[in-house]
Amino acid sequence: MQTILGANGQIAVELARELHRMQTGELRLVSRSPHPVNADDGVVAADLLDPEQTRAAVAGSDVVYFAAGLPAKTELWESRFPTMLGNALDAARAAGAKFAYFDNTYMYPQDERIQTEDTGFAPVGRKGRVRAAMARMVLQEMSHGDIPVLIARAPEFYGPGRTQGFTNSLIIDRLRAGRRPLIPVRDDRLRSLIWTPDASRALAMLGSTPDAYGQTWHLPIDESRLTYREFVDAASAAFGTDPRYTVVPQWALYAAGIASPQVRELRELLPRYAHDSLFDSAKFRSRFPDFTVTSYREGLRAISAEAGASRS
Repeated sequence: MQTILGANGQIAVELARELHRMQTGELRLVSRSPHPVNADDGVVAADLLDPEQTRAAVAGSDVVYFAAGLPAKTELWESRFPTMLGNALDAARAAGAKFAYFDNTYMYPQDERIQTEDTGFAPVGRKGRVRAAMARMVLQEMSHGDIPVLIARAPEFYGPGRTQGFTNSLIIDRLRAGRRPLIPVRDDRLRSLIWTPDASRALAMLGSTPDAYGQTWHLPIDESRLTYREFVDAASAAFGTDPRYTVVPQWALYAAGIASPQVRELRELLPRYAHDSLFDSAKFRSRFPDFTVTSYREGLRAISAEAGASRS
């Protein structure tokens, strides 16, 4: 049995679909209020902050995927995320299950250096420090060797459905609403973005590959990176909208954070938008050469088609 902790989030939903397509056997979805994705999914309601509920939810699992998310609120991340992860690791160890941890890049340096699986942690801000501490928890578990563990790390999301990410909220969602996109800091720096269904497909592949454990993996992206200027041009072409946009300088975003909690949570990530984002997924592509990555333009066309279908 394979168990997804943090069910009903965008990554978890696509992960459940992919595991079902792969016919990996019984699938259990766990969250506070889980809903089945596939007709035969098992669902278990559990609070990952509660160690006993987490242990009961994981019991009998062969593989556990930690794909839990929280709103982008620093206090929640600090007070809840490490506890949730610690409970999940303890539960997987008690079950003798493999553990696949879905991670992000908040702990990496926010500059133009190429990011590989060996890049050292240099978090900027409190949320980055939380993610660094969580990654170290998983690496420590990996080094102990009590259970097989892997880390699957993804850069910033963009994608269909309920995908949450700054690119979606500032560019794609605004285009869909007929509003001018907003670009943070600069429009001439290369972005590394991952198509959310690709992230979930790659996570499923890693979790189902025995020799992938004991390692950190960067999930695959379209290496033909676009600047935000090029991304907006491609998105506007896909949506058939005006390609004009507004660049919001860093000082304005800092000022806006005084009044807007949402913008305030973005501020610690602003340095990354002043530099090229060079997330490298060569290791994954070398190990899984047949994995088909969705290009940025293919992804944007798919989002446009989805939006058109929802209006009809």
